Amino acid sequence: MTAPASPSWKTAGGLFVTFEGIEGCGKSTHLRRLAAVLRTAGYDVVEAREPGGTALGQALRDLLLTPSSPPPAPLAELLMYCADRAQHVAHVILPALAEGRIVLCDRFSDSTIAYQGYARGLDLELVRTLDARARGGLEPSLTILLDCPVTDGIARARHRTGQADRFEQETIAFHQAVRDGFQALAAGAPARYRVIDSSRPADEVSRDVEAAVHSVLAAETGPR
Repeated sequence: MTAPASPSWKTAGGLFVTFEGIEGCGKSTHLRRLAAVLRTAGYDVVEAREPGGTALGQALRDLLLTPSSPPPAPLAELLMYCADRAQHVAHVILPALAEGRIVLCDRFSDSTIAYQGYARGLDLELVRTLDARARGGLEPSLTILLDCPVTDGIARARHRTGQADRFEQETIAFHQAVRDGFQALAAGAPARYRVIDSSRPADEVSRDVEAAVHSVLAAETGPR
């Protein structure tokens, strides 16, 4: 990705890009790769994640991902994710966007809908309503869905960490429901989503990610 031709290409209004997908699909890897490319091109980039993007969020992340007995009830889990998001949006994402920065976020609202709605089986309307309140109407400019077979993603995730977190310990059927949920969300919002096959070599995936973001930068922050 080449640097902007003039200051008018800078993100004066900020740009919000989210990365979504099942466990082990490559979100963190490709977010970091993209951030490095954008910084080299002269952009001011914030790398964010959910849960855990704030001090409060990190405490919630520990509770949400650490295996426990009994685990949080599905509604309690949903409310914890919404609390994390409300804090993260207010104290990290919105201030960065107001400063004209590019925010790359590892998971956002769509993960909540896919995991707590489609996979946990909570009422989708309830999940959407609580999430909308937590994010205060904020919408990503672009959502990159890194898609791969469930068995591949789980194998990657478990190999990466060595010890499975609470979600990585879920059944294959659960993770398939998550993947199905993401695919349904992408089908319902084709203008916002770019679905990228992340089962391919990492360099190929990164090129597609960069191309997707470049197209949005050109559309949203190009010469006016």
